[in-house]
Amino acid sequence: MSDVLELVDVSVVRDGRALVEDVSWSVKEGERWVILGPNGAGKTTLLNLASSYLFPSTGTATILGDQLGGVGTDVFELRPRIGMAGVAMADKLPKRQTVLQTVLTAAYGMTATWNENYEAVDEERARAFLDRLGMTEYLGRRFGTLSEGERKRTLIARAMMTDPELLLLDEPAAGLDLGGREDLVRRLGRLARDPYAPSMIMVTHHVEEIPPGFTHVLMIRQGKILAAGPMETELSSRNLSRCFGLPLIVEHTGDRYTAHGLPLS
Repeated sequence: MSDVLELVDVSVVRDGRALVEDVSWSVKEGERWVILGPNGAGKTTLLNLASSYLFPSTGTATILGDQLGGVGTDVFELRPRIGMAGVAMADKLPKRQTVLQTVLTAAYGMTATWNENYEAVDEERARAFLDRLGMTEYLGRRFGTLSEGERKRTLIARAMMTDPELLLLDEPAAGLDLGGREDLVRRLGRLARDPYAPSMIMVTHHVEEIPPGFTHVLMIRQGKILAAGPMETELSSRNLSRCFGLPLIVEHTGDRYTAHGLPLS
């Protein structure tokens, strides 16, 4: 399998502070990674590197075969090959657009409709992705009127519109109630198990939000990787305790994970 993402000795420094430091990490085709860590650990920085919107201060970052900052690399050609769903994208989208329009505009790399003419195949694809995420009943609803869960599902459908080779999910379950979280995790699990789905990287704070079908985990703390590898070996109580800085127990039941602290003595 070829590398979809490869970071070699990457550091990102801002105002004299290393957001991530000496990070080496690779994601291969077909893998589904979750990035875990406390606030300020560097999770979003890694995701921004993977999206090509952030360049390393030192080291090399190669995405889908193109090295950031390398000769011949055009990030404007690279970025349509990467799907991104997160709060940052939601803030850029017009609230008055319908759900269908919100997803369709991704076909042209735009956030708002202008004078473009969409082909029938574009609308069919948009409707299919929205149906897959349980949004068929909401096609005509305005994006700004959606619940948090409905908005998250719309963003994921939008990220899939360009047929990306890499799908990035920035805390997709953040802000959802229990029912909304479980619905989204179930749908993401179905997507993760699809052999034709792109490679995936998801950022979260909670092991309970890891969808079934995700294969690998990376744990980061204070900008440095503590563990990275297959879920079954690296998502351990020891590693999670080191990552969050307090004693934690990880439990694996069926195809889901939970974590809790030790009782006070």
